[in-house]
Amino acid sequence: MEKINNILKYEILNIGDYIIRISAVVNVIVIVLITWIALWLIKKALFRKHDSKKLDEGNLYALYQLIKYVVLVVAIGLILNAIGIRITVLIASSAALLVGVGLGLQQTFNDVVSGIILLSERSIKVGDILEVDDDVIKLQEIGLRTSKGLNRDEISIILPNSLITTNKVINWSHQTKKTRFKINVGVAYGSDVDLVIDVLKESVMEHKAVTDKSLVDVWFLDFGNSSLDFQVLFYSENIFRIERVKSEIRKIINRKFIENGITIPFPQLDLHVKSKDA
Repeated sequence: MEKINNILKYEILNIGDYIIRISAVVNVIVIVLITWIALWLIKKALFRKHDSKKLDEGNLYALYQLIKYVVLVVAIGLILNAIGIRITVLIASSAALLVGVGLGLQQTFNDVVSGIILLSERSIKVGDILEVDDDVIKLQEIGLRTSKGLNRDEISIILPNSLITTNKVINWSHQTKKTRFKINVGVAYGSDVDLVIDVLKESVMEHKAVTDKSLVDVWFLDFGNSSLDFQVLFYSENIFRIERVKSEIRKIINRKFIENGITIPFPQLDLHVKSKDA
């Protein structure tokens, strides 16, 4: 026992009044191990199958992130204390430096505070589909400073958290799972309006991604410059890939228009040439 005590008291660093002994290193290792095990146990407990029925994945992720940051802050404080660094003395002695750093990292602090707001408020969660700066993104991760998402082109997007909290953001996942979408189409003058409405409804109902087919509707919008303008409205749960769904529905509409002799007009320009003799 005495040998162990002598080993623990052995000095590995001695600079003036500052001394680091082997016992301090052992304490740091123990703190790191306990922190790692605690976080692992917390994560396992939160994401167990029977718990996932009470809270969705986004809520569980936000809760785990908040707990993780609190545990890490406590662990860092204990590590600094274990190696003989007093946090209060450190903050007091570097107050002027912290002010300068704070001014330089103002935007970073803003992002960090925004990250805490996102994780605690939970108005936006992992898995939500957001529209930010005209780009539709599926949120994959909310970090302390930045969030990561995937857009419809399979490109990974890194967003500063302040961009989400301070700008106008549309959360497509906030409403019910199904959302209403629209497709505009024009037909030639002289077309049978009732036939056009029936064909548009049939075309939309044919696509498997359209839900609540009884709610499919077609509006006769206006008399355009060169066409009769219609709008077909439908509900779908496939929010993230809706542009692909719309493209496939347009193909069905085009096929059925051809089968039923309905013409989609194109703008025409009549050019009159006036001779000098006229």
